[in-house]
Amino acid sequence: MNTKMLVAGLMGGVGFFLLGWILYGMLLMDTMASYSNAACMRAEEDMNMPLLVVGNLIQGFFVAYIFSNWASISTFATGLQRGAFIGFLISLAMNCIWYATSTVMTDFTGAIIDIIVVTVMWGIVGGIVGWWLGRK
Repeated sequence: MNTKMLVAGLMGGVGFFLLGWILYGMLLMDTMASYSNAACMRAEEDMNMPLLVVGNLIQGFFVAYIFSNWASISTFATGLQRGAFIGFLISLAMNCIWYATSTVMTDFTGAIIDIIVVTVMWGIVGGIVGWWLGRK
């Protein structure tokens, strides 16, 4: 893992965390709550923030690793497109599985909203990571 990829992973992780906080924690909090099973959700004061940070960093390093080592993505536009596509596929798969096997979402509309939000997040983070990796 080179320094450029390490920084890209950190930037991606911070991007995921901030976008999640803005989109899920502020803008869509009430909307997502209306489609979620409250019995499956932690209260805000019970959330494990260190683990949430670790999870976001892992996602950031995942994007940086794929873009740097497998896909040679080095522009914002390509990172945006490929990141959105990867995020769409991951969130579509996971939301279908979660909806089929659990009661986390009470209506598939919530899953659709989540798929859209995750696609946007992965696109933005993919763009940032691609931009950073392409810097000279």
